[in-house]
Amino acid sequence: MTTHPVSPNTVLANALHHAEDVLTPRILANPPERIVLVVGTQINGVPHIGTSLVQSLAFAVAARLRDRFGLPTEVLFSALDNAPYEVTTDPVSGHHYQRAYAQAMGKQTLNNLVARLYEPLFTALSRRLRVPHRIETYSQQQAGEHYRRTWLGLLPHIDAARWWLAPSTGVPHLRVPCPHADCGWAEKHAERTRVRLTEPESAAVSAVCLHHGPYETSITPTVDAYLDLATLYRNLVKELALTSSRGTLHIMVKGGDWVFGSHLVDEALQAVGLVRARFPARLFCPQIVSDTGAKLSKSLVREGRAPLPEGTAPWMLDSRQWPGTVDEYAHQLLGMTETLLSDPRHFFRSYSAAEIGRLITAPSVRSVPIR
Repeated sequence: MTTHPVSPNTVLANALHHAEDVLTPRILANPPERIVLVVGTQINGVPHIGTSLVQSLAFAVAARLRDRFGLPTEVLFSALDNAPYEVTTDPVSGHHYQRAYAQAMGKQTLNNLVARLYEPLFTALSRRLRVPHRIETYSQQQAGEHYRRTWLGLLPHIDAARWWLAPSTGVPHLRVPCPHADCGWAEKHAERTRVRLTEPESAAVSAVCLHHGPYETSITPTVDAYLDLATLYRNLVKELALTSSRGTLHIMVKGGDWVFGSHLVDEALQAVGLVRARFPARLFCPQIVSDTGAKLSKSLVREGRAPLPEGTAPWMLDSRQWPGTVDEYAHQLLGMTETLLSDPRHFFRSYSAAEIGRLITAPSVRSVPIR
């Protein structure tokens, strides 16, 4: 067995000398003053190797772009605390309801969770590469005045984008959790949720709670009603909000499984009037797959719906089980990212869990680019 990846050529890899070259056209077309790499993760449990890989690659690419273009770079971690914490079915209507982590756990508990499970690795990566980072929960993001103004400004144009955001139904899911104390349940698929603009900067949202029946709440730039949007819808609003940051190029760093979903987001951005030159840049990282070729999913393994792939060590599904310190984990991850970034053939592809396990434990070996 060779000690470095054996990667086939591809159309994209053949067009590049370095993996980060894929971002060069965006940087040169409208030279920014700074670059922010945005990486988001649902904080619905302990991070696994796929999460750690994308996060470490965000830092590694940030360092490469800084050194290559002489621009300050930063990593922004979006901690998606609107992930479902519990899901149930209304026995009367048959509609599904969910309570997100933000509503089930509360602000302080969530902050402690992020600080315990994510901040140590980010701090280690940041120190090693001298790339600063910020952490922002979705709760903080949706409460921001700029994000809410962006959503309110989008509402009159949502009809143009709704089939891109929800191709099966044409109804982008909007959830405003029940405001009753200690409730926080929301209709998962928003079947009975309605929204209407009441003023240029105010919208009324009506919905039906699992326990408390019909309710209505207002969304304004400053009123603290929780605005939870389904994944594609959320990305549309987030990326629209980011495009107004003058002088800053935001790069969306995502796993390879996002390639297909991002096509829909891009079409939605164009449908509401954003010109392609202003789209955020995207970087799709290598995907870790199981023996069947499906994305490695700790939830499916945990639920017994998929077997543990051959060669998968316990720490690959639970980073807390890494046999060493967080700093050592960061060191091994960055060694592996150096290998993946050493040739575009190694970056723009998928890896089995067993191959990733092999690479991370032998990161000092590098491949020779084949041309």
